Amino acid sequence: MQLTEGHEITPEPISWLWQNWLALGKLHVLAGAPGTGKSTIAFQLAATITVGGRWPDGSIAPMGSVVIWSAEDDPADTIMPRLLAAGADLTRIRILRATEIAGEEHHFNASTDMDLLSQAITDVGGVRLLIADPIVAAVSGDGHKNADVRRSLQPLVDLASQHRIAVLGISHLSKSSGDRDPVDRVTGSIAFVALPRIVMATAKREGERRVLVRAKSNIGPDDGGFEYEIRVGPLEGWPSIDASWLDWGPAVSGTARQLLGRVDSPADQDPSAEKWLAEYLQNGPKPARETIELGIQAGFTQKIIRRARCLLQITPRRTGGLAGEGHWVWALPDQTCSSSEA
Repeated sequence: MQLTEGHEITPEPISWLWQNWLALGKLHVLAGAPGTGKSTIAFQLAATITVGGRWPDGSIAPMGSVVIWSAEDDPADTIMPRLLAAGADLTRIRILRATEIAGEEHHFNASTDMDLLSQAITDVGGVRLLIADPIVAAVSGDGHKNADVRRSLQPLVDLASQHRIAVLGISHLSKSSGDRDPVDRVTGSIAFVALPRIVMATAKREGERRVLVRAKSNIGPDDGGFEYEIRVGPLEGWPSIDASWLDWGPAVSGTARQLLGRVDSPADQDPSAEKWLAEYLQNGPKPARETIELGIQAGFTQKIIRRARCLLQITPRRTGGLAGEGHWVWALPDQTCSSSEA
């Protein structure tokens, strides 16, 4: 066993590929519901790196190569068209398709072939990003068992650290239910969000607008995001091939729970209810029963009012004791109840 004394370790800053979004030497996960363009986002990020383009916030990406390991999309009819539509320099793209063992080709197996991938990354040189789509393909065993997922993902964590590259795994979000935190909706074991240093999530808004948000970060801000739209059209030079690409929109503020909550359950929410509730509580805590009754009089259902409470991150508080004259109150997150709380 090797124990290193603290004074022998020199502190280092995080090396960012994209400030507060993609870190060199770290594992990341991008999760979203079907139809939100997770893979298209990943390929857009890859394209940006290959040409040293601009990130959605306007900053410049360090130029480098990208390795793509896709277990679902065909390189010829899906991956390459999307990369071309995104403006990628294909000479800086490497597609991981197979490994050669004893002169025979085999599908890449993360549990046995990681050393071969590590050597390939060294041989290519200048690799900045590895995309694993989907990340569950790296799991040997049960994707819902914490021990199996941790054991399977640790080689990716080690690979990122060894080569100082960002690793981005693609995953899915389950349907929204109540006020669940988005990180709790990433399908599979909790290890899929525990091991990555940053977890991003996507959701579809009204019309064609979608949103990319930070759902978790252990190394920077864990809120905010960007709107985007997915465009589809003929690929330049190949008019018979349609491809999708992104148009980035403005930055958005708020937590992932707030931003995704506004788009995942439209039948249970009404933005005007959030506005009404925030204005009603702006001068201080109010009794919960009275608030709900007034909200109903204002034209909202009780379900929509309670949904607005969740989106505003209002936690019900008990004041005045557990019996008798005690009652529940609602207060905005930055307010406190003047009476004692049980």
